[in-house]
Amino acid sequence: MTQRGRPPRDAVYRRLDEAVRELREWMGGLPGPAEAEDIRSNLWHRETHNSTAIEGNTLILREVEQLLEEGRAVGSKPLRDYLEVRAYADAAHWVYGRAIEPGEWIAGALVSLQEIRHIHHVCMSPAWQADPHPDASGAEGPGSFRRHQFAAFPGGMQPPSWVEVEGLMRTWVTDAAAITDADAEPLPEALARTHNDFERIHPFLDGNGRTGRLVLNLMLGRLGYPPAIIYKRERDRYLRAMRRADQGEYGPLGELIARSVTDNLHKFVIPAVAGPVKLVPLTALASDDITENALRVAATRGRLRAVKGDDGTWRSSKNWVDQYLANRYKRNSVLLPTREENT
Repeated sequence: MTQRGRPPRDAVYRRLDEAVRELREWMGGLPGPAEAEDIRSNLWHRETHNSTAIEGNTLILREVEQLLEEGRAVGSKPLRDYLEVRAYADAAHWVYGRAIEPGEWIAGALVSLQEIRHIHHVCMSPAWQADPHPDASGAEGPGSFRRHQFAAFPGGMQPPSWVEVEGLMRTWVTDAAAITDADAEPLPEALARTHNDFERIHPFLDGNGRTGRLVLNLMLGRLGYPPAIIYKRERDRYLRAMRRADQGEYGPLGELIARSVTDNLHKFVIPAVAGPVKLVPLTALASDDITENALRVAATRGRLRAVKGDDGTWRSSKNWVDQYLANRYKRNSVLLPTREENT
């Protein structure tokens, strides 16, 4: 059932398809590593902060930004929290680079078992070295699959026996390789199913949530999409969607992924790739200064320079929006006569 005020799920998927088509057809797809540095920096801070916060990390976004950009541990949080953030950021940076340039890590697969182990190792090693998991055996460190049984999770999901983990993960890699954005199944739901399957296997003793979200973003990057960021304010919704996916209902989680990727396309990727003069949908030009709806009204009334395409989408440029914002109050002002003119 669609919540009041929210578009239906298929409309969310169409919006994502349209944004990706815009990126590919008008701007040549995702930028390369050098061109993407500024975009990745913005996404990097937010993903690192939110993905670690979902797991209980206490650093706020400003502290994360200063830690990553200046190397300064601001505040008086536990050492483990700083180590978790720094390590997750290193793993995310590796993921962003490998999504665009796989190197020798991958052969005929969307993601490899070696890459999954490496992501977990990078993500978990610093905090593990300072504060090892109390139940870990010598064979269960970062990058190694678990050798423990897990009790059932809230909602009833029971992870498989540890002896099944490696075989299940090899099957998981094969299933992930079959995902394309041309499948009959909506891509967000295919990714939701794959992400949920990873978490159901729970291959590591600790750090499965963080590793699973990084692996999801590696797959998204290789499919030509920006990363998904599950914000800490969405934690409860994310967990509810995961529990529904445990029962074979992938729509809620697929919708959450689709909304996140679409927002990142419009907020970070398309404006940066387009630059100041290229025409892009009004959604990508909305900001704290003006909403998408206000831009559409201005375009319809001819006050904002914009072009309406055959697909019905209004497009403008950053330069045109800046010109409109600089002059809109001048246009709307009324020149009152002076006292001399009244005499």
